[in-house]
Amino acid sequence: LSWDSQLNICSDSLSLSLSLSPVNPGCFLRKRVRLSAMAKVFEAADASNLMTELRMSFDAGVTRGYEWRVSQLKKLLVICDNHEPEIVSALHDDLGKPELESSVYEVALLRNSIKLALKQLKNWMAPDKAKTSLTTFPASAEIVSEPLGVVLVISAWNYPFLLSIDPVIGAISAGNAVVLKPSELAPASSSLLAKLLEQYLDPSAVRVIEGAVTETTLLLEQKWDKIFYTGSSKIGRIIMMAAAKHLIPVVLELGGKSPVVIDSDTNLKITVKRIIAGKWGCNNGQACISPDYILTTKEYAPKVIDAMKQELEAFYGKNPMESKDMSRIVNSNHFDRLSKILEEKEVSDKIVYGGQKNRDNLKIAPTILLDVPLDSLIMSEEIFGPLLPILTLNNLEECFDVIRSRPKPLAAYLFTQNQKLKERFAMTVSAGGIVVNDIAVHLSLPTLPFGGVGESGMGSYHGKFSFDAFSHKKAVLYKSFIGDAAIRYPPYSRGKLRLLKALVNSNLVEI
Repeated sequence: LSWDSQLNICSDSLSLSLSLSPVNPGCFLRKRVRLSAMAKVFEAADASNLMTELRMSFDAGVTRGYEWRVSQLKKLLVICDNHEPEIVSALHDDLGKPELESSVYEVALLRNSIKLALKQLKNWMAPDKAKTSLTTFPASAEIVSEPLGVVLVISAWNYPFLLSIDPVIGAISAGNAVVLKPSELAPASSSLLAKLLEQYLDPSAVRVIEGAVTETTLLLEQKWDKIFYTGSSKIGRIIMMAAAKHLIPVVLELGGKSPVVIDSDTNLKITVKRIIAGKWGCNNGQACISPDYILTTKEYAPKVIDAMKQELEAFYGKNPMESKDMSRIVNSNHFDRLSKILEEKEVSDKIVYGGQKNRDNLKIAPTILLDVPLDSLIMSEEIFGPLLPILTLNNLEECFDVIRSRPKPLAAYLFTQNQKLKERFAMTVSAGGIVVNDIAVHLSLPTLPFGGVGESGMGSYHGKFSFDAFSHKKAVLYKSFIGDAAIRYPPYSRGKLRLLKALVNSNLVEI
C-alpha cells in the first residue's frame, strides 16, 4: 500500500486525513521496500528532538566551514557514481522509468549539479564588494552570504532523486543543516534515499525522514529557517499556511498548465519530435514542465496531428502499451484521476489518437485530443500525465489571450522561425521560464534560474541560484574612526542641514 494524502484546511488548524490505495503489486515483487524505517512511529517529540539536535550542530558551526561543505558534496557525488544501478532500479520499481530517463534525467543532472557546486563554491562563498558613498566616507562595504540555519526540503515523487538531492546540494553548499522529506508515493526511492544519505552524509547535520502526511505535518510544526517544497499548488498552499505561523520563508516549486504554441513556419518534424520527447519522454507526462496543451491554427492542426501520430508510432511502436521506453502512472489514484479527465462528457469523443489504458498495469497510452471544451477538467487542472489536448485558433495572435486568461505557468514553449514572434513571446508571456524551439531543456542550464511565478511557484534554484536560495545576503559596512564630522550631531543649524543634504545626495558642487 502507498499513502495518498487528502488535505483540508480548517480555520485555525491543519486537518490531515489519509486514504489508502493499492499500487501495482509487481513493484513489491521486484524490490522489497525497507519496512524497518516505517516500523518506528515518528511522533511530535521526535520532530522536536530532531530540530534541537540539528540546531545544536548548526550553532556549533559544524556546517559553516568550506571543508565540511566540500566533503558532503563529494559524498553526494560518490552516491551518484557508486549507486547508479540501485537508483535506476528504485525508479523502475516506483515509476517504471526506462534506464535512459533515470540515468540521464536524474543521475547525470545531479552529477553535473554537484560538480558545478564543487568548482564554484569558493567564489559563491566569497563576499561581494559593494560601493560606498560620501555619506559613509571613509568606509568599505560588502555583501556576505551566510547560511540560513536549519532548513526543510520536501520533495516530489515524479523525479524522486533529482528533486530530492538537487535542493539539498544548494542547502549544503550554503552551509545549512538540512532535513529531507522524500515523497511516500515513490517508496523504493524514498527508502534508498534514506539508506544512502544516512550511510554517506554527516548525520549531525543532514537527516532523512520518511513517511506520509503525519510525518510531514509534525515536521511543518517546527520552526525552520526555510522550507523548500516541490509539488502541487494545492499542497503548496498548505505549506505556506504552516510556514506563516513562524514567518518561515518558502520556496515553492509548483507546476501549472504549460502551453506549447506552434507556428506554421516551424520545422514540423523536429518540432513534433521535441514535443514528444518533452511530454511522453519525460516520465510519461508526469513532470512539472511537461507540455500541457498545444495552441496552433485550425489550418495547421491537421498537419501537426499527422506528424505526431507518425513520430509516436516510430518512437513507441504500433502498440505503445507494450513499450518499455515509457514510464507507467505512479499509482491507481493518479490513474483513476487521469481516467476521469479522459472519460468526461464531451472530452472522450475528442480523442484523435491513443486513449488506451490498463489499470492493472497502470498504463495509459499517449493520447492526443482536438478542441476539447475550455471548461472541461482537462483544461481546468494540470494534467500531469500522457494526455495532450490541441486547441485550434483562427490566427496565432489569439494564443496570447488564451495564455493570459489562465494562471501563469511554470514553462511556456514556442516553435517558430519568426524572429519578431520569438521576441514578442519572450517579452509578453509571463511564465517561470520560456523556451523557443525546444521543450524542457532550460532546466539543464545552471546559469538560468528555475522556478515559477504566480500560482506556478515562488523562488528559484539551480547552480548559484540554489546557493542563493538557502543563503541570507547580509549587508556589512566597515567604518573608520577617522574623519568624524560634527555636522551630524546636535545642535542642528541651517548650515548643517544644507551640508548634510548635499552629502546624502553626493552633490559635490553643493558641498
